[in-house]
Amino acid sequence: MTKKPGKTTGATSGRGQRDLKVKVKTSRGRKLSSTRWLERQLNDPYVKRARDEGMRGRAAYKILELDDRFRFLVPGALVVDLGSAPGGWAQVAVERVNALGEKSGKAVGRVLGVDLQEVEPVPGAELHVLDFLDEGADDKVKDWLGGKADVVMSDMAAASCGHKQTDHLRIMALCDAAAWLAFDVLKEGGTFVAKVLAGGAEGELQKLLKQKFTKVMNVKPAASRADSSEKFVVATGFRG
Repeated sequence: MTKKPGKTTGATSGRGQRDLKVKVKTSRGRKLSSTRWLERQLNDPYVKRARDEGMRGRAAYKILELDDRFRFLVPGALVVDLGSAPGGWAQVAVERVNALGEKSGKAVGRVLGVDLQEVEPVPGAELHVLDFLDEGADDKVKDWLGGKADVVMSDMAAASCGHKQTDHLRIMALCDAAAWLAFDVLKEGGTFVAKVLAGGAEGELQKLLKQKFTKVMNVKPAASRADSSEKFVVATGFRG
């Protein structure tokens, strides 16, 4: 049974306890970078927390922290989750917007997930396979919604090629496309949340968002790794 995640807190060891780090030995056929990644995963407190609480990855705690701060996933909200695989953000959204109707006396929301690949079902979420960059994708999303959305959120990232500037441009292109879809499907007063990478190209997007929303903030959640250049833009108060 999946435990419902509560408010985010620092994922640290208990007072008086000593952190025991797992060391991974290199082996024939495994690259050093792979060994370092595996070691980081095994020692990541958010990875452990996700496993303990039945969440689909550490990314769930990023959207939890953002919502704890900005309160956009409210009961009754209609949410579009772009690039929803593996489903961690959808899990959080389902619980917080009351998509399963488990909160007595609260409005029941909906969570619509969209991804290029099929996502393992998330109870309470409607998941669709769709390339939202395709022509007519906006119309399909609007048909599935049956109205305007309260929130459009995106944790999408293009496959990394290892070249920092290229990776930055790729993810910013996805974020820009997500923003334009949000302009099309959000209701007035709605919220847009998306992952971006620091690197320079995000300036134009920020300028555009400030024209479309009353408030635009940039946040690096505690669940984002310190050595990562990712941050999240949270734009509230869509002007319509």
